Amino acid sequence: MDKEDKRKKRPTDKKDEQLEKYRHKNTGPGKKMTDDNAVKVSNDETILKAGRRGPALLQDFHYYKKITSFTRERIPEKVVHARGFGVYGDFEAYKSLSHLTTAHFLNEAGRKTPVFTRFSTFQGSKGSKDTAVDIRGFAVKFYTQEGNHDMLSLQFPVFIVADAMKFLDVVHAAKPNPVFEIPQATTAHDNFWDYIANNQEATHMVTWLMSMRGRPRSWRMMAGWPINTFRFVNEQGKSTFVRFKWEPKLGVHSLMLDEANIIGGVDPDYHRRDMIEAVRKGVYPEYELGIQMIPEEDEFKYDFDVLDDTKLWPEEVVPVEYIGKMTLNRLIDNFFAEEEQSVFDPAHVVPGIDFSNDPVLQGRAIAYRDTELYRQHTANINSIPVNKPLVERNFNFRDSYSRYRIDVDSVHYHNNSLAGNTPSESSPEEGGYVHYSGKVDGHVTRENPSDSFTDFFTQPRIFWNSLSAVEQQDLTVCLLFHLQNVQSESVRQQNVDLWANVDEGLGNELAENLGVNPPTGTNVPVDTSYPSLSQFNTPYLAETQKVAVLIGNGFNDHEVNSTLNSLKQNDVFFEIVSEHLGFVTGANGTRIKVDGTFITKYAVLYDALYVVGGNVDDQDKFAQDVYDFVFNAYRFYQPIGVATTGEAYIKTSQQNNLAGVIFAKNNPNFGREFIEAIAHQRFWNRT
Repeated sequence: MDKEDKRKKRPTDKKDEQLEKYRHKNTGPGKKMTDDNAVKVSNDETILKAGRRGPALLQDFHYYKKITSFTRERIPEKVVHARGFGVYGDFEAYKSLSHLTTAHFLNEAGRKTPVFTRFSTFQGSKGSKDTAVDIRGFAVKFYTQEGNHDMLSLQFPVFIVADAMKFLDVVHAAKPNPVFEIPQATTAHDNFWDYIANNQEATHMVTWLMSMRGRPRSWRMMAGWPINTFRFVNEQGKSTFVRFKWEPKLGVHSLMLDEANIIGGVDPDYHRRDMIEAVRKGVYPEYELGIQMIPEEDEFKYDFDVLDDTKLWPEEVVPVEYIGKMTLNRLIDNFFAEEEQSVFDPAHVVPGIDFSNDPVLQGRAIAYRDTELYRQHTANINSIPVNKPLVERNFNFRDSYSRYRIDVDSVHYHNNSLAGNTPSESSPEEGGYVHYSGKVDGHVTRENPSDSFTDFFTQPRIFWNSLSAVEQQDLTVCLLFHLQNVQSESVRQQNVDLWANVDEGLGNELAENLGVNPPTGTNVPVDTSYPSLSQFNTPYLAETQKVAVLIGNGFNDHEVNSTLNSLKQNDVFFEIVSEHLGFVTGANGTRIKVDGTFITKYAVLYDALYVVGGNVDDQDKFAQDVYDFVFNAYRFYQPIGVATTGEAYIKTSQQNNLAGVIFAKNNPNFGREFIEAIAHQRFWNRT
């Protein structure tokens, strides 16, 4: 199926077929308004009154229903990951993993499983912004033939706490100050950095958070790790420790700090809009699912504890094996019904996948269901259509709020004789879930599982060592942005001393810019680095990069049409930006529809520019707007294509080397070179 067909035909699967019976269209020819009791409404605009100028009457049941429905539309937002967006798709297994796990959806090459994926931000409220420097959720619900399996990932391979007991504390510290409820969707405040300095196991994740990975360019260009250690269990009952990873086809790419901050103001829905555009255009986001495995007998072989979520499993030490691909190809129909009511729970596992004794996972397995029981005020959360499994469910759970299923059995307990002791239990051979029978010994304790849990700085140091000079400088600037908003000099000093453990030079640079003393210590003596930790070793593609075409009237028809066709052929998205909405017209009469103006569009919303220029009503204003776009694209190291009519907008001097600026004049290879520059994405050698 080519992309034009994808745009016309909505992908469907068994989950889509299940949802179809819940969809309802209220508008259309002949549709008459009713209330929720199916009574037709004669007046939906004015309240019933005693006389034209009199008071309202209590008998106006239509108004009562309308207003009480309205005042109950909202439910409590999630405590964390409140702001999110969901997309449907499918997962296809590359190979059978039956030698490792009995999980049905992983046991046959080519087997497809419907999925629902929710992307989210951790700190901000539901109405905050997409581009905050923040932890991202990347949760996938597999609608398998054995029930739903939920895989809850973050865009980092490590977590901020090593034990679930501290989750309340770190969330309280990260959220807005409780006195004034500010700042929103940012950790640039005293409480968070006071917590980090005094709970140093958080250092590793915060190093990732302050890096480019804390500011993804797109959810389509963001990796995901479930961070917890699980077990694969095969038919023989053999267990293998496993961690999962999602790898985006487009590579891992990020926004610069200033870009993220500006976009948060001009388009807080930037990531949502980006996902919607890609799916609608048929350039479906794709992610490979990888696994890292450690045999049970090798549990203590490594210098990290397999149960410690503040430590990653280096891919150079524990290789990633890619086992399948997820394609996101169908948008939701109703945000509240599908996204807001969706539920993800680490305890939603299927036979063949089990928990390890990971202290964070053990706590998460309880907490997620509880928060949804409170938030949605019902025990029937898995009967909500988006959460509903595809397979038959027989259970003795009963009642609670919003119970729509009508259970007709008079027997609703186990064991029983009246119903032949049904619903009956399933043996492992029949697909019954059986927990792994692992050996447990020791005394009741609150001790850490091992001493390596308190090695807070080795892996952050390795991460720092693995970054390019550009990435290190970016991380430093991001730390400064946050710490310069900390009012307490003591907290700033504590953080300087903390970060010196990661890199002494970093600690000194922070001190110099934070008005505190240089650190007294130095970094841990670790020289190890891993190429897999640098974003600079990711794929670079032109596909779905977004170009602003800055254009007026009188352009070179052939040149512009040729360039736009080249962008289309390479699945590069573009928007036509000009002085007014309507059309711009070329020298030979070609008319191109304008998508936006300089009033509504900003340079930071694009990955590259195509500067065409042209004639408009207010030539001076147009020139200044183009200059502003070029200035911002240049300072953010983005590629710039320059038409023969656009050279006047590129100011050259001995101070700039014009790296990544491609000129069309006397260049028969302009189209190819511009596409290559777009794929390159950032020209860090630019001056």
